[in-house]
Amino acid sequence: MDAGAGMRRGGEIRKARRGEAGLLAQVRRPPGGRDARIMLLAQLLDRAGTGVWAASSVLYFTFVVGLDAGRIGLLLGAAGVAGIAGSPLAGHLADRFPVRALLIGCHLVRLGTLCALLVVTDFAVLLTVFAVTHLGDRAAKTLEMLFATRVAGERRATYQALSRSSANAGYALGAGLAAIGLAVGTRGAYQVLILANALSFLVAALLVWRTREPRGRGLVAAPPGGAAPGPAEGAAPDPAAGSGTSAWRDRGYLKFVLLDIPMNLDDSILGVGLPLWLVGHTTAPHALIPAFLVVNTVLVVVLQLRVSARFQGARAATRAVALYGVTTLVCCVLLAAAAGGGILLASAALLAAAVLATAAELMRSVSSWELAVSLAPPRARASYLGVAGMAQSVQKAAGPLLLTGAVMTAGPAGWLVLGAAVAGLSLVQRRSGLRRLDELRAAAGECAAAESAPAR
Repeated sequence: MDAGAGMRRGGEIRKARRGEAGLLAQVRRPPGGRDARIMLLAQLLDRAGTGVWAASSVLYFTFVVGLDAGRIGLLLGAAGVAGIAGSPLAGHLADRFPVRALLIGCHLVRLGTLCALLVVTDFAVLLTVFAVTHLGDRAAKTLEMLFATRVAGERRATYQALSRSSANAGYALGAGLAAIGLAVGTRGAYQVLILANALSFLVAALLVWRTREPRGRGLVAAPPGGAAPGPAEGAAPDPAAGSGTSAWRDRGYLKFVLLDIPMNLDDSILGVGLPLWLVGHTTAPHALIPAFLVVNTVLVVVLQLRVSARFQGARAATRAVALYGVTTLVCCVLLAAAAGGGILLASAALLAAAVLATAAELMRSVSSWELAVSLAPPRARASYLGVAGMAQSVQKAAGPLLLTGAVMTAGPAGWLVLGAAVAGLSLVQRRSGLRRLDELRAAAGECAAAESAPAR
C-alpha cells in the first residue's frame, strides 16, 4: 500500500470512529434508517414491559395466584424448555413468510397469553400459557436479529450495539416501574403490572407494522434492485447459495452453536451466581445485590457501541470470543476469592466480578451475533440464525442449574474450574471459527473459478 493510500485509509478509519462515538447521534441515524429507528423504539418498549414482568412475576405467582416454590420452579422450567424451540421455529418460518408479519404475530401472541394470565387459575392451563409466552419471546428475539441483518447490512454490529443499549435501558425502565407496583403490593397493583407488559407488546406490534419488510430471503441486506449482495468484509461467502443447505446437517455450524452455549454463561453468573454466592458464601451485605444490576445496565448502555466498534467483522469477532474466555476466568477467580475475605474485601471482589461479567457480556454480544451471521450461508441465513438462537435459550435453561447444582456446591474450586473451562472453550471456538471462515472463503474461490472457466 502506498503512503497516499495509507493516509486515506487512516482518514476513513478516523471518520468512522468519530461517527461511531456518539450514542445519541447513532440512535437518531442508525444503520437502516427510518425502519431501524422504529424497530429500536419497539424493542425499547418491549423490553420495558419485559422488565416489569421479570421483576414482578415470581411475586405475582406467589401472592396472587398462590403457587408454592415447587410449582413456580416447574413453571419457569417449562417456560425455559419452550423458549429453546422458539428460535429454530422462528428461523424456519422466516424462510417462508415475511419477517415483519411474523414479528407482529409474536407480539400479539404474547399480548394474548399475558392477558390470559389475569383469569387463568388451573395450573395445567397456566403452565401452557406461560410456556407459549416464552416461546413467543424467544421467537421475537430471533426475528428482530434477522430483521437487523437485512436492514443494517454490513453495519449490523453497530445496529446490534444500539439494540443492546436500547434493550438494557428498557429493562431498567421496566424494573423501575415494577418497583412502584411492588411497593403497593395489592392484587390490583400486580394486575396493572401485567397489563403494562401486555400494553408494551401491543404498542411494539403497532410500531413494527409501520416498518417496511426488508427484501431478500435471509440475505445480509436488502440490495437495490433485488440483486444478491456480495459478502461483507470478514464475512463468510456463500458457496452453497441456493443449495437448500440445512443448519441441522451443517456440522461446522452446529459446532459453533454448541460452543456458543458456554459463551453465554455470563448471563447466569450475573443473574444467579453473584447474588446466591453473596448470600450463601460471603460476608458482603445483601444490600449490595441491586448494585450488580445497576453496574451492568449502566456499563452496557455506555460502552456497548464502543466495544462493537472495536470488533467489526467476523475475524475481529473471533478475538472477542477469546477475550470473553479470559474475562470470565478472571471474574470466576474473584468470586472464589470473595468467599475467603472480610466484608470490605468480599464486597470489592464481588463488585469487580460484576464489572467483569458485564465486560464478558459486551464481548459476547459482539462475537455471538457476528459469528452467527457470518458463518451462515447468506441465502439460508434465516433458518441458520434460528438454530444459533438456541444457544442462548439452552444456557438460560441449563446455566442456573449448572451454577447452583455443581459450581457453588463445590465451593471456590467450582468457580475456578468453571472459569478455566470457559476460557479453554473460548480458544476452541476462536480456532474453529477462523478455520470455518477460511474453508468457506476457499470454497467460494473455487466456485468463482469454476464459473469463470470457459465452457468446453
